[in-house]
Amino acid sequence: MKILAINPGGTSTKIAVFNNQEELFSENVIHKESELHDFDTVFDQFRYRKDVIVEILLKNGYMLEDFDCVVGRGGLLKPVEGGTYEVNDAMIGDLRKAINGEHPSNLGPVIAKDIASSIDVPAFIVDPVSVDEFLDIAKISGISDLERSSWMHALNQKAVCRETAQRLNGEYQDFNFIVAHLGSGISIAAHLKGNMIDGSGGRCDGPFSPERCGGLPSFPLVELCYSGKYTCKEMVDKISTKAGMFDYLGTKDMMEIENRYLTNDKKVVMILDAFVYQTAKEIAMYGAALCGDVDRIIITGGIAHSDLIVKKLKERVRYLAKFEVIPGEKEMTALALGALRVMNGTEKVKTY
Repeated sequence: MKILAINPGGTSTKIAVFNNQEELFSENVIHKESELHDFDTVFDQFRYRKDVIVEILLKNGYMLEDFDCVVGRGGLLKPVEGGTYEVNDAMIGDLRKAINGEHPSNLGPVIAKDIASSIDVPAFIVDPVSVDEFLDIAKISGISDLERSSWMHALNQKAVCRETAQRLNGEYQDFNFIVAHLGSGISIAAHLKGNMIDGSGGRCDGPFSPERCGGLPSFPLVELCYSGKYTCKEMVDKISTKAGMFDYLGTKDMMEIENRYLTNDKKVVMILDAFVYQTAKEIAMYGAALCGDVDRIIITGGIAHSDLIVKKLKERVRYLAKFEVIPGEKEMTALALGALRVMNGTEKVKTY
């Protein structure tokens, strides 16, 4: 079973070719700012990005006719349960209208569908960002105008759960996990028997990250927003890409931050310890969401490569459950495996 996986990012497009579970080829195409500058919307980049993908495949000896299916990273869709979805007109229509905002991942289903249609094979997405399996009580915020929503790294969250379940000789649906995806963005979630029932994301709540603010004190935040010091756009940028480690330390480079920590730079020690403290508290909080019945705490994402941070997290929350550390992101493999489960009949495809 030959599978083409596509994952559009802000300034890159990841491409991978799989034969069943085996990755045969991958490339991360970096797009220059000048190449994307002339496009008014993400959707306008469709033809440019698709042509780049086809060119790379042909250059490396892969004809489009080689593929049995195409799978793309899911975009900012309406809330859906986790799983593998066949790309249809309703999905593409919502992405074209950007119903939940502009994001490069909106192009994943569109490019996948276009390539798949040209060779008469199915196109899929797997566990998009909009996966929402929250309990109703988890959505209550404390103000009726606001609802807590599920915008997390669902694809990688669920992928590492499946990997851990397999290691434990079971299925994802057999276990309860707490997953901490630690990267430039952070999401921490409670997984109850195959459903992501509660969680937090780094722009709304949870711990701060290398560039995002995490949860903030409400009253001072309101006062800051109305202080006249920042415009609305500046505030959005501040909490999204200029907060966290960057705001305190002037860098988002976690390796640099860790090296400075090891030299006992007092400010770095304070901020990194605060990051660990907040992350540990968030993990422990989801222990309550699972009533303390936690089979594993899974640490993943780029920051999971840090033995220092993992060690410090274990010191604070190892009482709750054993740790599994799965560094990096498994998005491309997760896309391919999600498509493969549907193609080989072990999982039923879902309709958007």
